[in-house]
Amino acid sequence: MHRRQFFIAGGSLVALSACATNGADMGSGGGSGSGSTAPSSLAEDARIARAVLPVQTPRAELLQPWTGPYEGVPPWDKVTAPKLREALLEGIELQRAEIAAIADNPEPPTFANTIVAMQMAGEPLDRASNLYGVMTQNIGSDDYNAVDTELSPLLSAAGDEITFNEKLFARIKAVADGAEAAGLNAEQTRLAVRNRDAFIRSGAALDAGKKAELGRINTALSNAFTSFSQKVVADENTFTHIPNEAGVRGLPASNKAAAAAAARARNVPGYAIVNTRSSVDPYLSFADDRALREQVWNKFVNRGDNKDANDTNAIIAEIVKLRMQRAKLLGYNNHAELRMQDTMAKTPAAAFELMNRVWAPAKARVAEEVADMRAIAGFDIEPWDYLYYAEKVRKQKYDLDQNELKPYFELSNVRAGSFEMARRLYGFTFEKLAPGTVPVFHPDVTVYEVKDGGRPIGLYYADDYARPGKRSGAWMTSYRGYSTYDGVKNTLASNNNNFIKAEGDEPILISLDDAATLFHEFGHALHYLSYKITYPGLGNTPRDYVEYPSQVHEHWVLTRPILDGYMKHVETGQPMPQSLVDKIDASGTFNQGYDTVSYLSSALVDMDLHTQATPPTDIDAFEKASLARYGMPKEIVMRHRLPQFNHLFTSDSYSAGYYSYMWSEVMDADTWAYFEESGDVFNPDIASRYKAIILAEGNSSDRGEAYRRFRGRNPDVAALLKVRGFPTS
Repeated sequence: MHRRQFFIAGGSLVALSACATNGADMGSGGGSGSGSTAPSSLAEDARIARAVLPVQTPRAELLQPWTGPYEGVPPWDKVTAPKLREALLEGIELQRAEIAAIADNPEPPTFANTIVAMQMAGEPLDRASNLYGVMTQNIGSDDYNAVDTELSPLLSAAGDEITFNEKLFARIKAVADGAEAAGLNAEQTRLAVRNRDAFIRSGAALDAGKKAELGRINTALSNAFTSFSQKVVADENTFTHIPNEAGVRGLPASNKAAAAAAARARNVPGYAIVNTRSSVDPYLSFADDRALREQVWNKFVNRGDNKDANDTNAIIAEIVKLRMQRAKLLGYNNHAELRMQDTMAKTPAAAFELMNRVWAPAKARVAEEVADMRAIAGFDIEPWDYLYYAEKVRKQKYDLDQNELKPYFELSNVRAGSFEMARRLYGFTFEKLAPGTVPVFHPDVTVYEVKDGGRPIGLYYADDYARPGKRSGAWMTSYRGYSTYDGVKNTLASNNNNFIKAEGDEPILISLDDAATLFHEFGHALHYLSYKITYPGLGNTPRDYVEYPSQVHEHWVLTRPILDGYMKHVETGQPMPQSLVDKIDASGTFNQGYDTVSYLSSALVDMDLHTQATPPTDIDAFEKASLARYGMPKEIVMRHRLPQFNHLFTSDSYSAGYYSYMWSEVMDADTWAYFEESGDVFNPDIASRYKAIILAEGNSSDRGEAYRRFRGRNPDVAALLKVRGFPTS
């Protein structure tokens, strides 16, 4: 799915989302704008590019241009595993012919006949790849897993074939190196230079022998990623069986009903706690049976680490070994150095500096939290006690019970509230389409038409519910991204969650944390829906920036207009009273020690793993030793232990990059402070500039410079510390 990430933006998965101290720069310098190309010039460039490519008529059904309303929609109703396999295999061949035509063009290389032609190349394969990504991530049945296992290495090899094409690279390099002489504008230059640099980082400048070795490594990694993903999903499809009512005592009614439904679906009596976070966290927070909490916790934190068919430790050891081999081959000291070349942080040292600044106050806060819990429990707190006794402390300190909040967060109301946020901030509206208007890949998927200022701009798909085979967590996917280089293309975006579906017509009540997650993933979608970019290749933002536009939108969940209009009690219809909002505000930094340490320990171990001079072979031992070096509190476990860390081992995407959430959070916290300081968290001027500079530009200009244009200065890490309730000095 990430086979051509340096060429295109469409179809890339966004998930499953800070700076050096003392106001240091969060990104390199750059020009203050992207430049623009006149429509007539775009049309001429597109004409030239199209003339380079061979005329081909795809045979496979799933390679055909998308038809139907909204400039064509994905043909989910036609997708089967055999058809998908057929389409991907043919699509690779069609793309191969297009790349050969660009590389072998006898005309001197130009921006139009090389860079723009590369933007066009592989469109049929891109369409099939988008379908492939969704069916393997959201459906994940045995037949699609078989296609994934077979095709992943072939797609990886096809990507290498492009990168290793010497004539193609020579043309791209000539255009990038000669950009100024050719009179390319800033946006065209950025695209050409980024393509050249991405080719180099992917091995284009290596000799033939090293290219062959790199190709072997990439294929082996692709196979390992697929195997890791399938093993973790298999472990998440297991469950803890609780045969009687006593085992679910303390659970809210909605969670109890969901556990009963899960048991019925698995043909067992009583209750089932499925081995996913959306089922496990509520159980650990509210279930009174301590022994069962320990059992559920153990099963969850040991996914992929049970020395059975789904154990992932050997796969991880192979992945980190291959990553080190690749980094050395490309001239880097380690995988983290390689991965961070195209980030805002630039170096592992900068990421470590931020993480270490936050780690110490977070651990100090954990000690305070544990003392409060021990005073109530009367015994030493274990990891399976933390969430349970945190709720007791919350009630004691703030007279706040999470179960008081749930009736105000009915899923459809929360989504409606997110739509209202988008309308007030950016002028977007969302209108639900009648079932059957466009195809969907599962009956649970709901589709909305999106308008910007009354003008249709695309569709938004919502796939909200957990199901067997679906990957865990929450993420955003783009089926088609906006661009104008070859005519305006609208956007098809989706959000994917794992909420537990209620029985019958029962309302689906979610937690405040889940509501924030929904707003977070919706922020990713708003980012893509806001794009006003010329070229798809300038759509992908740096990994440590991409979570910023998602995280900042979490803040609007508890704003008064959203609460009053949408977060209404499911039974009384009344908005959340201010007294309850005040309790939430008063407890705003409650449990931040736990939240920060569980996340940050995962980020630190990720960076530690990928900066080792010698890759570890015993992954469990490395994880334990790494946590010991950082002084990990014994009462907390990493949010993602290595054996189940999908961010790191299902692709390269977030590897040596889990720190990105915190780097992005510095900008997020600083931006929220900007809105608050204005006296209006829906300030139209700030929102308009945020949309135009931060969201709409994609990666058409340097993102650090873009932040300075928006905020007037670099982001301040003190804003992050303040939001988390830590000392800012």
